[in-house]
Amino acid sequence: MNARHLIKGLVVAAALAVCASPSLAEPTHITVHVIAKGAKFIGTTMGGVRITIRDADTGELLAKGVTEGGTGDTKRIMAGKRPVATPDAAKFDATIDIDAPRRIEVTAYGPLARRNTANTVSSVQWVVPGKDITAGDGWLLEMPGFFVDIQEPVMHEFLRGAPQTVPLKANVRMMCGCPIEPGGLWDADQFEVTALIRRNGQPAGTAKLSYAGKTSEFAGTLKVDKPGTYEATIYAYDPKTGNTGLDRTTFIVTPK
Repeated sequence: MNARHLIKGLVVAAALAVCASPSLAEPTHITVHVIAKGAKFIGTTMGGVRITIRDADTGELLAKGVTEGGTGDTKRIMAGKRPVATPDAAKFDATIDIDAPRRIEVTAYGPLARRNTANTVSSVQWVVPGKDITAGDGWLLEMPGFFVDIQEPVMHEFLRGAPQTVPLKANVRMMCGCPIEPGGLWDADQFEVTALIRRNGQPAGTAKLSYAGKTSEFAGTLKVDKPGTYEATIYAYDPKTGNTGLDRTTFIVTPK
């Protein structure tokens, strides 16, 4: 075989090899936004939201990170304009390499500033190689809940003597950190804030908390008649949407 035929054979063999090889993966860009239910985007001021992107069928981890940025344009969000995301709105940008259409699952966990009030949401959709999900709102997830932080009584506090009156106080915000106050965009009069009480593991009544005169602060009192180990679960609830969030604390009332 002469050199000319040899070169021709090598070119043909290379072409056949390329045709027989698997298609090359294409970089595909995904922008994930997480918006608090009834409020704004969850971003840096709330510690962000942890995002994981996986193959929904195999569980393969394709990307992970945390949303960063601001809470977005209040007027645009509350007016329901689309897209709701503006360039400053918190987001996580990812690039995944896929060589065929795959069912992709995006999971959001947060806000990370206070993990005991964090929630998890996820959604699944098909993603085609090279077809980015970045336009408009990108991949938008809604995070339900309220950010509830019990300030009184502090966890595992010892209180001497019964009967006595125990102060209850909690900071309550939307999951984006947005403030709650009477007549505000997030109206304190619209939400129910209540403590569910258990003593020695048994139900022991409820106590209502009301707006305490300071943004996002709610307070009330609980009359304690007997010694024991108490658990207080303070929840915030929006009867118009069913949105709910809570925090827990314990305290011990000792005999005199």
